[in-house]
Amino acid sequence: MAANIGIDLGTTHSLVAVVIGGKARCLLDETGDPLVPSAVRYAPDGVVVGRDARDRASEFTGSTFTSVKRFMGRAPQDCSSDAALFRYEMDPDDERVVRLIARQGELVRTVTPVEVSSEILKVLRARAVEVLFGEPGGAVITVPAYFDDAQRQATRDAARLAGLEVLRLLNEPTAAAIAYGLDTRGSGRFVVYDLGGGTFDVSILELDGDVFQVLATAGDTHLGGDDFDQALAEFVRTQLGLSELDDATHRGLLLAAEAAKRRLSELDVTEIRLGDAVVSVTRSQFEALIMPVLQRTSAACRQALADAKLGRDGIDAVVLVGGSTRTPLVRRHVEELFGRAPYCDLNPDEVVALGAAMQADILTGNSSLADDLLLLDVIPLSLGLEVMGGVVERFIPRCSTIPVSASQTFTTHVDGQTAVDLHVLQGDRELAKDNRSLGRFVLRGLPPLPAGVPRVKVSFLVDADGILQVSAREEHTGIEARIDVKPSYGLTEEEIEQMLEDAIEHAETDVDDRMLIEARVEAEGILAAVQKATSVDSGLLQGDEASQIRAVIADLQAAMDEGNRRKIQDLSHALDAVTAPFAQRRIERDLSLALTGRDANTVAIELGIPGAARV
Repeated sequence: MAANIGIDLGTTHSLVAVVIGGKARCLLDETGDPLVPSAVRYAPDGVVVGRDARDRASEFTGSTFTSVKRFMGRAPQDCSSDAALFRYEMDPDDERVVRLIARQGELVRTVTPVEVSSEILKVLRARAVEVLFGEPGGAVITVPAYFDDAQRQATRDAARLAGLEVLRLLNEPTAAAIAYGLDTRGSGRFVVYDLGGGTFDVSILELDGDVFQVLATAGDTHLGGDDFDQALAEFVRTQLGLSELDDATHRGLLLAAEAAKRRLSELDVTEIRLGDAVVSVTRSQFEALIMPVLQRTSAACRQALADAKLGRDGIDAVVLVGGSTRTPLVRRHVEELFGRAPYCDLNPDEVVALGAAMQADILTGNSSLADDLLLLDVIPLSLGLEVMGGVVERFIPRCSTIPVSASQTFTTHVDGQTAVDLHVLQGDRELAKDNRSLGRFVLRGLPPLPAGVPRVKVSFLVDADGILQVSAREEHTGIEARIDVKPSYGLTEEEIEQMLEDAIEHAETDVDDRMLIEARVEAEGILAAVQKATSVDSGLLQGDEASQIRAVIADLQAAMDEGNRRKIQDLSHALDAVTAPFAQRRIERDLSLALTGRDANTVAIELGIPGAARV
């Protein structure tokens, strides 16, 4: 049986690992290095991946792509600032998909981030084939916990292009926890602080033997070591008084900044050379530059603790993951956040790949690592549907354990309605406009019945990879529609960072807005019913009922225009009360008409009254 492999497809480096003889191992190149730089150069004579592509990026600026993970599953309009930072040229004619233009000599071609990532995966697959003497059975590929549906789907697409069968997408902090937990058999509650080259995740997990339960997760898919490099490069540019750098110099400076960052983990001072100029940088200067970046991780950590309903005293250990956690300031910052020194025994570059390999081995069904591993991961943001008035009906709240499903039944709002537009949303705000739209689909062919009669059951299903399916079924006719939510781009960096903070900050006003909208929707329904009834059966109105009803209707409409929720609710009840005698006369009239010319026994049979004779 072919062995399964685990892959960490990283922003700056990628790795492949496999379990051999009951031990997870990262696979090495001919020099003994497990890391494959996530760099790809498109040359006239082929594609170059890895160290050579990275080291010669300043020589081939127009055709070399690094940190492409930041572009996965995102829209062109969301990537313009990143493209400018890395000096990438984007195809301006495609507004739907990011297409990067590679230029080298006579070569001019466009490539998507998915295609670039697939080239990295091909190299990792080839390394596995060489070690295993054959094709791997399948792959578990890790993704940031905060990757949304589009970003996860883009990762799957890249693997398919590389000829890999994806067994599962696994959240990076969860993979690290598997490597840690199965290695130490620890129990307790643990924080996994994962700061990589371009993404940040923090997860809180409870480990109990072979049960791994994610209690909460938070993070930012646009934060990492790349930001350290950019800050250091900008400092050097300012020190040298340079207003503008050409593409080659800019790429060279970023590479020099990355190397200096690594040296400053061991040294108190280092130098960065740019042409003939040399700039000295101390560790304290570097730490001052990156502190604003680190502070952005603090809010996510506090949010995860709150979602897990824990204080920092409830944490047993903190595990560091990602190459950026080698920076001394990061380790001190984490210790200050959680009140304890972080666990650093496992190699932060390799631990995610090792955990992915362990999970891949367990999926073979005959692993010696765990007899019965139970892995309980969660979704990072709530999922729901837009309903009348533009509010969100939440189906699956954030931090729900996956796989998970939920369903609710809805009805129509207009007489004779034959279609329902379903708008799927992600986020934790009360109003649809404040959340992320994941997709729309329409359920057609509803029977043209009065409002409130059709029954539409909407079901949400999030699979073990965190990918969402939504279906809708009209229960009278059995007609059905479904959507695999695969938007063409992902959450922007601002949305990822702000959504949960906004949900907390605006919680009170969001609830007020929602209650006002719900009151208006209810009032509109009552008004429509009363106006229709008084128009059709005006002859049943008695005394001054008509003028009383008109007066309450006018007051209710004014309250709706004013946006006074309490007044709308009170006047809706008042309209119910003033129309109650009229409604009773309508019911008695309809019943009288229904009984005209019919004997009591027939009516009793139709009503199901016991003892009625059947002929």
